[in-house]
Amino acid sequence: MRESVIYQEILQEGLQEGRQQGRRAEGIALVLRQLTRRFGELDESTRSRIANLPLVAIEDLSEALLDFSQASDLDTCLQTHPSANP
Repeated sequence: MRESVIYQEILQEGLQEGRQQGRRAEGIALVLRQLTRRFGELDESTRSRIANLPLVAIEDLSEALLDFSQASDLDTCLQTHPSANP
């Protein structure tokens, strides 16, 4: 069974999904650490909004935060990225 094409396709899909989830989790953790270092502890609502962003939005945020000069820049950025469950 492990040698069947269907089994291999399902296995590859599962591995890809696991990698995506791992990248997303690491991206969230990194963005939260960077924002906390820059602006201090984030409120739970903001942390939740970030945690619910799709991977592409997390990647965008990780670049955009380099240009933030104040915490309100984060709110503005989050308003441009609708939250979505992964």
